[in-house]
Amino acid sequence: MAKFPEAETRKFRNKFVCRRCKTVLRAPSRKVADGMVKCRKCSGKKFKPKRKK
Repeated sequence: MAKFPEAETRKFRNKFVCRRCKTVLRAPSRKVADGMVKCRKCSGKKFKPKRKK
């Protein structure tokens, strides 16, 4: 499958996964790093970037 920049951006840019409940959330990376974003589902504040497979 061909990879192109537009698809990479759409799938991975500013997407984070909650470490507690595995919910995917889209938010600016600066806000996630500062702890200003919380999970909709579990109210957790720990996130990791979405993994590129």
